[in-house]
Amino acid sequence: MKWKIGLFGGVATTAIIYFLLLKGIKDMAFMTPELKGCIHDNTIVILAVCFLFFTVLMQVLYFLKVNVLKVVVLIGTFSLAMAFAGNDLVNFIGVPLSGLSSYTDYVTNGAGDPHSFMMGSLNAPSDTPFYFLAIAGTIMVISLATSKKALNVSKTEIGLGSRDAGDEMFGSSRAARKIVRMVLSFSSWLRRYIPKRVLSWLNGRFDTEKTEMEDGAAFDLIRGAVNLTLAGMLIAVGTSLKLPLSTTFVTFMVAMGTSLADRAWGRESAVFRITGVISVIGGWFITAGAAFIGAAVIVLVMHQGGYVAMIAGAVIAVVLLIKSNIRFKNRKKEDQSDSLFQTILTTRDKKQAWNLLSIYMGEHHKKFLLHVIETYSDITSGFINDKINMLSKSERELYRQKSILKGTRRRETLCLRYVSKEIAIEKNTWLHLANNSCMAMNYNMRHINEVCKEHVENNFRVLPSQYKSEFDDIRSEIMDVLNESLSVIDTDGFEYIAMIRRKCDKIKDAISVKCRLMFERLRDGDPADMAVLYVYLNMLQESQEMMSNLRKLLRSVDKLHRQTGF
Repeated sequence: MKWKIGLFGGVATTAIIYFLLLKGIKDMAFMTPELKGCIHDNTIVILAVCFLFFTVLMQVLYFLKVNVLKVVVLIGTFSLAMAFAGNDLVNFIGVPLSGLSSYTDYVTNGAGDPHSFMMGSLNAPSDTPFYFLAIAGTIMVISLATSKKALNVSKTEIGLGSRDAGDEMFGSSRAARKIVRMVLSFSSWLRRYIPKRVLSWLNGRFDTEKTEMEDGAAFDLIRGAVNLTLAGMLIAVGTSLKLPLSTTFVTFMVAMGTSLADRAWGRESAVFRITGVISVIGGWFITAGAAFIGAAVIVLVMHQGGYVAMIAGAVIAVVLLIKSNIRFKNRKKEDQSDSLFQTILTTRDKKQAWNLLSIYMGEHHKKFLLHVIETYSDITSGFINDKINMLSKSERELYRQKSILKGTRRRETLCLRYVSKEIAIEKNTWLHLANNSCMAMNYNMRHINEVCKEHVENNFRVLPSQYKSEFDDIRSEIMDVLNESLSVIDTDGFEYIAMIRRKCDKIKDAISVKCRLMFERLRDGDPADMAVLYVYLNMLQESQEMMSNLRKLLRSVDKLHRQTGF
């Protein structure tokens, strides 16, 4: 490393400079034809001088205790940013400036006939005034500095390339599972023919114990420097060969390739990462097709509908933008609620990690009980009052909560790796039992909602009034117990858990009495009420089971938050 770092820095920086000359500044406004020709004719000389100069410079910086990798990353980031800025600037102002140029040309040469005037002037090279570029560039800089959506774009690439398995952004897909299975099978077959010494040497190259990473970093500076150098070299080569390529695509695929080569994709995360890569690449193709079809439809509608269609289209666009921002803000709130999870993953203090995990689990249990209170109330009210919209809303919420619970289970299991071994062994069982209880309670409500929704959708008989008043008493007791459970977790009043669990037992006994009465009514009652009474009986039985699962949840919560003996 002592004598190799200068050579690596020289090669990396020279490759980045080459990329900068070819891709970054060749289309800038200050580049005259003479200057471009000079650079083109002396490219080899420029690169040779850059290589010698930067090799010596990087070696000197290393001896002066300067982190050479940070310098390479800084230069690479600047060059990529410059190339991206030029491309994005065209995307940002290209269309409106084309429209302005068309209008100016028509006013000057159109002779008042828009139907016969051709836009031939747009074939000529664009001569955009500098102040347009300056204003657009300023807006882009301010937007990038203040936009949270811009940060979310880079978050996708960083998340897919992260060295640590954490809260994965993408789920699992069949294609990804098959790819991982095939690669694992091939790897197992190949290992049989590779000498153990070679395998040992290869594994030694991936020793992460000595890796120096700042808190919160997704990968080390070595991979960051390699990412920027390779991306710059590939884009430079592609540009010199006149190949059509996307700077974004090359940068993304290089990042994914280096993360795979760095063993950042383990068995715990490979399926999710491959799904993410497939989703991103597929999204680009889908976006291209959707944009093509969408543009054709919009042009057709505007041509046929005139000004009315244009105004309506503008209103729809504004509404879609507002809705998109609202969805993004809601998603951002969920991400902020998981900032505690990221803190746990970066802490080095095992005791602090357990304290933070306890807070995280408490917040999760509070949110879940709030969900149970609201959803159970909506389901029962929707069935009793024959409101299909309440049941449909509950169905969506229950399926959303199912995915939340699966994600929370994964995150909490990951967090257990960062606490001491003794605490992890002691609390592991109760953590999983608490998660199982939450999943079971959510399933109870899903089963209630499924049967009730089918009944109401088919416009069958509503529940007779005598059963409504009878169930109101039971529902009130259930809601009281749920609210008390929420209060106990919110205020850390775990000494009251035993009392609440006894209340759950009383409610279960009361529901058992109601169920026995229902069996008699079903046998001797009006046959016309059979369908609705079976739905009512299902609601009673699932509510009883939900109380059993609440008791288990409270017991697990008590064990989790009880003072540990270590």
